[in-house]
Amino acid sequence: MCGIVGFAGARRASDIIYNGLKQLEYRGYDSAGIATLSDGKISALKRRGRVSVLESEIEKLGGVTGIGHTRWATHGKPSDENAHPHVFGKFAIVHNGIIENYSDLKEKYFGGVKFNSDTDSEIIVRLLDKFYGGDLVGALKKISLILKGSYAVAVICADFEGIAVLKRNNPAIIGYGDGENFAASDAPALAGLCSEISVLDDGDIALITKDGVNIFDENLQGVVRERLVNLATPASLDLGGCPHYMLKEIREVPASVERTRLAYLTVESKVKEVLRGVKRVIITGCGTAYNSGLVAKRYIESFVKIPAETEIAGEFRYKNPVITPETAVIAISQSGETADTVEAAKLAVSCGAKVVAVTNAPYSQLTRIADVVVPVGAGSEICVAATKSYTGQIAALYLIAGTLAGIDASEKLLKIPKLCKETLEHIDIDTLADMCARSGGVYFLGRDIDYAVALEGSLKLKEISYVPSEGYPAGELKHGTLALIDIKTVAVVIITDERLAGKSENAVEQVLSRKGKVAVISNVAGIEKRLEGRAEVIKIPACDEFLSPLLSAIAVQLLAYKTALLLDRDPDKPRNLAKSVTVE
Repeated sequence: MCGIVGFAGARRASDIIYNGLKQLEYRGYDSAGIATLSDGKISALKRRGRVSVLESEIEKLGGVTGIGHTRWATHGKPSDENAHPHVFGKFAIVHNGIIENYSDLKEKYFGGVKFNSDTDSEIIVRLLDKFYGGDLVGALKKISLILKGSYAVAVICADFEGIAVLKRNNPAIIGYGDGENFAASDAPALAGLCSEISVLDDGDIALITKDGVNIFDENLQGVVRERLVNLATPASLDLGGCPHYMLKEIREVPASVERTRLAYLTVESKVKEVLRGVKRVIITGCGTAYNSGLVAKRYIESFVKIPAETEIAGEFRYKNPVITPETAVIAISQSGETADTVEAAKLAVSCGAKVVAVTNAPYSQLTRIADVVVPVGAGSEICVAATKSYTGQIAALYLIAGTLAGIDASEKLLKIPKLCKETLEHIDIDTLADMCARSGGVYFLGRDIDYAVALEGSLKLKEISYVPSEGYPAGELKHGTLALIDIKTVAVVIITDERLAGKSENAVEQVLSRKGKVAVISNVAGIEKRLEGRAEVIKIPACDEFLSPLLSAIAVQLLAYKTALLLDRDPDKPRNLAKSVTVE
């Protein structure tokens, strides 16, 4: 989940690395650091806090070779000492991943020695110093044989005017420039710096200098990894007149849906070919991606009339799933690097399933596993919370279900961007946000497809505002959760299916009778009149019931955003979270 940048060239390394880290801050922002090499001497700067804390001091770091890191803590609290790079002897390293056996290695090789940090990562630089005898590649190979876990490691060595990269189970890419070359954990860090990149394979070791790149596989044989066009564009740091990126990105939902629809047309025939003969679908993802998969389950079972299951990727990967060649697995990940989802996809392939990747990242690990990739046209998301990527995923999944069913789903999506804009222009969520900010807990309720959105609404509120919240099927309220309803709680009920409106309104009445506060997000005619004076009603435009999640999603996203503002939370960078979850 951490962000890594490396540079070897003729320009000032610290400037290049700092700007690259700013582009990767969505991967972690509890501390940051840069190390550079100049005349055989390593200098390092690292601080607790966001990348910007380095800006006033990076001029102290000379040299044209260096590495940088923005951290999401796994082992060791956020602090200057635990920040990367870790420096020891002739080496400085930055690490993304988890070294699962670091305690055993520390005891075996350094028993009784006090380390400078509480991180698992420091073991890497200590081992490099121990095993190094003038052969950098050999030392990296030795530590790769004993490290257990996941890692993308970038290294500078006082004896080598360049950087080295070691990769296993975490993403690492190489960028090719003119008289300069790069390494990073994600392409956005290299946007605008190079036109071509390569993605390293597990076990690869790369040596990068200003003059070129040499890559060795896990057998230390020289290899050439495919050069790919760098499709990343620099993430626009322009807020577009918005106070926060989250609001800007919610306003970009209509464009995300339309770009996803257009992108799907380029892969539709491939999707049809891969899914021919499929009789069962498993949809897997984590967090928001899992919630979008719940919507997809409804689409597939309704349109195609075949069994569909939604599995949390972290659970699915440790199962012994029943899979046949007639099973398709749809793996959803905004970054394409979500560790549990990538491993779930690998398991599906090993069991003989056809794998469809739904992702916003074209060169990610997930895309290299899948039989076909369905692109999400959300573009860059700077805010940690998924907004336009969630709606982009729903649009992509709706189109996949249409292909499976043999219907023109693209045509049905044509009107949705306009309705999304209408929702954004006219929705009034302020009163409900104030209710949530003052509450002791919020319960999102819905039936059928609305339940899937209720789960996402609850997740958004929790991660952005820190208000305790849960999502429940509306019919389950009376089977336990009703005991928690009192004057301090708020129920947000989503009702977009006229067939089930009466059933969901029963839940409204049950909450009101226990003195709970209620708000209803709905496009069903008559609800506002029936609940007048008793519950807050937030209206969204009428539309096809299967496409309503694209509108109700905007409502719950804005609710989380405005509640966060009332509570003085940072909606763009919520505490303890990062966008790209590359560790278990």
